[in-house]
Amino acid sequence: MNIDARPVSILLVDDDEINNFISIKLIKKALLNTEITACLNGKFAIDQLLDIRSKDPSKLPDYILLDINMPIMNGWEFLDEYDKLKIDTTGKTKIFIISSSVFSNDISKAKSYPLVVDFISKPLNIEKINELFEKGEKH
Repeated sequence: MNIDARPVSILLVDDDEINNFISIKLIKKALLNTEITACLNGKFAIDQLLDIRSKDPSKLPDYILLDINMPIMNGWEFLDEYDKLKIDTTGKTKIFIISSSVFSNDISKAKSYPLVVDFISKPLNIEKINELFEKGEKH
C-alpha cells in the first residue's frame, strides 16, 4: 500500500449540525479519500485532540475547520487552548477558520493567529474546499 492512499483526516468544529452535514457532503465530493469527524464545540474538539495525541500523535488530523461562534468554547478560545496545550508540536495540522462572520475584525483576528492558515467564509462550496486544500498543501 503506498503512502498516498492514506485518507486526508479532517476535524470539523462547528455547532451547526445542518452546516456540518452539508460541509461533510461537499468535502467528500471534493476529496474522495477523507475521514471527517465533527465536534459541536471547541471543548469537545480539544478533548478529542488530547485523546488522540496521548495515544498516537501521528493520528492528529491533517486539517481542522474551525467555526468562530460556538457555545461552551468558541473558535478563539479553542485556538488559545490548542496553542497553550501544545497539541500539535510537529505542525502537522493545518487550521482554517470557517465562519459566516463578515466582520473584518474577525477576519484580521483570524489571520493574526500563526496557527491559522486562512479564513474561509461560509457557506462552503466545492471551489472553496478545493482552494482550502491547495493552500493547506502549500503551507
